Amino acid sequence: MERRQSRTARAEALRGEQSYVSMLYERLDVVRDRTREALRDVLARGGSGTRQAMVEREVTADEHARRLSQLSAVERGLCFGRIDDDRGDTLYIGRIGLRDDEHESKLIDWRAPAARPFYVATPADPGALVRRRHLHLRDRTVTGIDDEVFDLDRMSEADRRTLVGEAALMASLRRGRTGRMGEVVATIQTEQDRVIRSGLHGVLVVQGGPGTGKTVAALHRAAYLLYAHRATLERRGVLVIGPNAMFSRYIGQVLPSLGETEVVLSSVGELHSGVHAVEEDSEPAAVVKGGLRMAAVVEKAVRDRQRVPDGDLEMAVPVRTSLRDGVEVVVEEMTVRMDHASCVRARDRARTLLRPHNLARDAFVRQVLGALARDEATQLDRPVDAEDLRYAAKNLWQYQAVRDALDGLWPELTPEDLIRELLSDEDVLRSAAGPYLSEAELSVLLRERDAPWTVGDVPLLDEAAELLGEDDSPARRRERLAERRRRAEETYAAGVLAINDLGELMEASDVADRHRDDGPTITTADRAVRDRDWAYGHVIVDEAQELSEMTWRTVMRRVPTRSLTVVGDVAQTGSAAGARSWGEMLDRYVEGRWREERLLVNYRTPVEIMDVAADVLSAVAPGQTPPESVRYGEAAPRAVPAAQTDLRHLVESELRGIGEGRLAIVTPDARRAEVAALFPETADPLDATVAVLTVVQCKGLEFDAVVVVDPGAILGQSAKGGQDLYVAITRATRRLTVVYEGELPEMLRRLDGSPGRRLGEGDHAGEARARSEDPAG
Repeated sequence: MERRQSRTARAEALRGEQSYVSMLYERLDVVRDRTREALRDVLARGGSGTRQAMVEREVTADEHARRLSQLSAVERGLCFGRIDDDRGDTLYIGRIGLRDDEHESKLIDWRAPAARPFYVATPADPGALVRRRHLHLRDRTVTGIDDEVFDLDRMSEADRRTLVGEAALMASLRRGRTGRMGEVVATIQTEQDRVIRSGLHGVLVVQGGPGTGKTVAALHRAAYLLYAHRATLERRGVLVIGPNAMFSRYIGQVLPSLGETEVVLSSVGELHSGVHAVEEDSEPAAVVKGGLRMAAVVEKAVRDRQRVPDGDLEMAVPVRTSLRDGVEVVVEEMTVRMDHASCVRARDRARTLLRPHNLARDAFVRQVLGALARDEATQLDRPVDAEDLRYAAKNLWQYQAVRDALDGLWPELTPEDLIRELLSDEDVLRSAAGPYLSEAELSVLLRERDAPWTVGDVPLLDEAAELLGEDDSPARRRERLAERRRRAEETYAAGVLAINDLGELMEASDVADRHRDDGPTITTADRAVRDRDWAYGHVIVDEAQELSEMTWRTVMRRVPTRSLTVVGDVAQTGSAAGARSWGEMLDRYVEGRWREERLLVNYRTPVEIMDVAADVLSAVAPGQTPPESVRYGEAAPRAVPAAQTDLRHLVESELRGIGEGRLAIVTPDARRAEVAALFPETADPLDATVAVLTVVQCKGLEFDAVVVVDPGAILGQSAKGGQDLYVAITRATRRLTVVYEGELPEMLRRLDGSPGRRLGEGDHAGEARARSEDPAG
């Protein structure tokens, strides 16, 4: 009888919620169609009319295009919750806000202040809420409901009859992994909400162990900041930096699903335009490249290419040089000269401009050409005046021998050419390294000229780009020609914005830029990606503990306001060049001006697996405390000897155990290819049922089942091998198996039943059990 009543209540609740959700989707369709039609009408006007009319058209089209993009991105999971308060009011929470034709609110944007009680209410402090309901949708159908009741006495009899479900967080934890980050807006917890809604200014460090939802919180923070600080961030954009390209693909669908499309995603290996580095350096090379001394090495490498002729200078051009004579160039059977002292003066004057190398080259070239022109005039016994010298210098520049001579003294350089030569030419490296690096350190940096770019090279390339600059003389000439037109366009744009009361939302220069780019298709993100010098309004760095000192220099160049969210766990630092503490990396830029939020609850990893991970962490980083898990798993973790195990059969067994979930095999770097050969691979490992990954590749990811192969080799592959093993173990959400060679490492003895603290003994397991019984507490 009781079970039948429960089914009846569930069916009644589902019907009621389905009716409301269907209404919301109908409203979404109406708003989307109206926006699409409005955009079509605006674009149909064409480019005719006055200049003011054209600018007004671009402003309107841009607003419609942005809105249409947002409306299209929220189709999946439009509404995910509702809250009922003690005044009898009900609010539905979703990915965007929707109003009806009478402007009455039908759906509250999850970022709006009115939605905050949905995330922060707890049984101990419910505020005005009497119930929180989570709605589960598949396409446009309500498939499940979970209720959390805070005050049964204040609920109506009708509402009591429709109470169903269990805590949404625990339900989501049991779902199989799909290969992409889950739709988790509905299960944000109080501590994560505190991170998400923290202020824009300054550096916020989010320190959290495995499974604490720090990445989820960071990505939703990006969406929230764009909502709460739209006027500031829409113009400058948000940059999200992940540890690798695979991780960027993993999180790539989260922000659009929240209605945000103005975010740039990048891995560390992609921070230098045109380079997509995935290769990792050896540990010794990573340590050297990651240290701040390399900034001085790169600077010295640039200065070494600003030469003056002396007796030791070998020129690969048809130019005679000596300490006494300086430069001699043969031009049409005449030898024009510049003495050594004049060369030194020209170089030093160009350096005193404090401009990047390629921009200062123009001043150097003009001085050398002037000296050669004066010598030519003297030899021809011509009068020397300023106009004649300018003409003669311009004429000399036409000769290839003169250009070669100047290229030999002060060449125009690209970051790629400079760093490639620096790392492959022993003489060049030795000269640049000077007092900064030891012989042993020099030896680990040298490599073949055609070696692929590594992730550790990217900060060096960025440093070189900063020091070299780009010769913008042609661009500056074009800019001068276009300046009058630009000023006129911006004047018109400013007027249109003022008339339409949009001055606080848009910049006249942005409107003019979009007009010149022929429509609203170019976004802030598009412009930011094209411009290495772009200054972002906010930067989010995930797995930030892996960043070296040199990488932090690269990151900080992109956010001069120092508005950052730094996400990571120093206990998981796997890079020998990474952080040992947050202050070590941040105090150099914002000493005493960064704040920290700690996430202490592990929502992903079962207690049984986390106890194994805690043993590893205790052995390799005794000062670090692992997060506390909120639930128990479905199977005890285990260790099996490789000699008695067929890996393929083991994986098949684990896949049967998890049903429709996904499995990762985490291997030492040296064994990845060997293990991968046993399993068919897809183009994208994230789409595979079985993904074979190294520890670096699996950072930030999660899988239903994890098989760790050869933990001893993982421990031994680097000085941070213990942290790597900790990361590997904590990727599992349901099942963990360790396949070991020889002897099982001592820190994993819990897996073979050796004496030690058993599950259920001590505070860790006890507290976790309490949380699993009351996940909201």
